[in-house]
Amino acid sequence: MAASSFSAIDEAKFKAFHWRAILTTGLGVFCDGYDLSSIGIVLPLVIASFGIAKIGGLESAMLAASALVGAAVGALIFGILGQKGRKRFYGLDVFLMGVMAIAQAFAPNLEWLIAIRFVLGIGIGADYVLSPTIMAEHSNRADRGRTIGLGFGVMWPLGAFAAGLLNLLLAGVGLSHDLQWRIVLAAGAVPAFAVLYLRRQMPETARYLARIAADPGAALEVIQSITGQPETPPAHDTRPFGQVFAQHARVIFSAALLWLLFDIVIYSGILFGPSLIAKSLGLGPIEFTLLMAVLFSIPSTVFYAFFALDKFGRKRLQVCGFVAAAILLVAFAMLKQNLSAVPLLGLLVFGLYTIAINGPASVSGAGILGVELSPTRIRTVGQSITVVGGRTGASISAFLFPLLFTHIGEVGVIALLACVALLGAVCTQLLVPETAGVALETLNNDDLAQAATAAAE
Repeated sequence: MAASSFSAIDEAKFKAFHWRAILTTGLGVFCDGYDLSSIGIVLPLVIASFGIAKIGGLESAMLAASALVGAAVGALIFGILGQKGRKRFYGLDVFLMGVMAIAQAFAPNLEWLIAIRFVLGIGIGADYVLSPTIMAEHSNRADRGRTIGLGFGVMWPLGAFAAGLLNLLLAGVGLSHDLQWRIVLAAGAVPAFAVLYLRRQMPETARYLARIAADPGAALEVIQSITGQPETPPAHDTRPFGQVFAQHARVIFSAALLWLLFDIVIYSGILFGPSLIAKSLGLGPIEFTLLMAVLFSIPSTVFYAFFALDKFGRKRLQVCGFVAAAILLVAFAMLKQNLSAVPLLGLLVFGLYTIAINGPASVSGAGILGVELSPTRIRTVGQSITVVGGRTGASISAFLFPLLFTHIGEVGVIALLACVALLGAVCTQLLVPETAGVALETLNNDDLAQAATAAAE
């Protein structure tokens, strides 16, 4: 392999360092899942605590979407800052999440809670950029999907599960509603502060040190610490940022579009699933969500991370997942009238839909495409654009789909989501290449660009 590649890192065996990296990055993603899910779980308690008989449409949307909008802002800010160093800002994201998680417990009114969650979202957006970037740049070629899939795709639903479980436990001990929601939201600080030290100990990536920071000595030390092999890292990437971005903008914005379409489907599915099935099963929305997580969501994401992302491929997994999700959404709509009579059938169909949509959740929803399709020279900015795409899709669901429910009904909304899922499958097939098992420099023609630059000099 050419001397300008990171072959020692790419061909290294999966070892203890990679497991530590998954834990270090994954606990932050656990916080992301916890923080974004917990507000939906405790929303009725928040409303009651502030004496609001029925929260208005705009207020409801602002509370639900404040962290999502903050995440888009945070992604853009830290996408730019990440070009100054990945590790340099790693830890600031979870510190911000921890402080704001605690601040939620002291919110005196709804307006303050919305503002606090916006700042919390900035930390989440930072983590959406930094964690997948660091995971990808440290990982080996063959296990890159497993690394990001476990660290992001699995840890996010585990965080959401923890939020629901804690709320259920606190409700069981008879705490007041006001104290209950404040404890649930503040508890997000525990994993955030727990991982802060580990994040500060994570080494800067060799790719950043060599290609952006122009520090080959430090890059060599990182390569040796990970692989045990002395390999001369490639030279500083001197190409103008704008030139590199223009060359890769199409695939970056394509990845952003795919995350947007995925988030429209997944966030809207959260709206109608529990409301249509949970009551017919005699379960509350929280109990239903926990049951779905244990039976379908967490097992499927673990399976995809371990066995599908690298062996089956990102592109095939996402296309098949979107198509299967669309088919199951249509089946769900057709069976809607029978769900009350046969609720377990609804549970099964929605469970299979969850398994299907977790295919794209492990690809676009885990931020894999943004970091893989962006060269090191522009990687955090490229990732930030894809994160904004995802947060835009989630915000569309938060603002638009509650209105669509009243205008076209539940069946109409489900049919529309099926169309969005099919569009996601088509766009995946047409717009992005397969990235599984291919070195980052090969994916982005970095080796060829380096050789051309050297020849010109």
